[in-house]
Amino acid sequence: MKRFHVHAHVNDLKASIAFYSKLFAAEPTRVEADYAKWMLEDPRINFAISTRGDAAGVDHLGFQTDDAEELAELKTRAQDADMALLDQGETNCCYARSEKHWVTDPQGIAWEQFHTLDNIPVFGEGTRQPEAQASACCAPTTRGKPVGVAVKPASSCC
Repeated sequence: MKRFHVHAHVNDLKASIAFYSKLFAAEPTRVEADYAKWMLEDPRINFAISTRGDAAGVDHLGFQTDDAEELAELKTRAQDADMALLDQGETNCCYARSEKHWVTDPQGIAWEQFHTLDNIPVFGEGTRQPEAQASACCAPTTRGKPVGVAVKPASSCC
């Protein structure tokens, strides 16, 4: 079964952990000096926050799979739809070792599709992509800038 993933940049990690812990009625499953993650079952989501981004807001969306077969299915779907796919293979980022690839929607929203293989103690430890250590979660870049969700200013309407 797949788990929806959202990664957001925050300015104040402590205040954000307090807020989301109340919102989710759950404490984070992992907390680091610059990062926190909730692995919720209802709704089934991997919600992560970090202070590593340039601006506060949603960085990227994604799907975390429970096994390699589900990840392969997502990759096949992307290839069949002629989506541009960045295959990172096995990589270390966001305190985890994962097999992953990325697709970007027509608006430039990055979608991470990954299967977590193990936890790692240090952010990006042993990554094969040194430039990725500067980004929040090894997100792909265009013209040297991370591809992410374009966050619009708040308005009175949805």
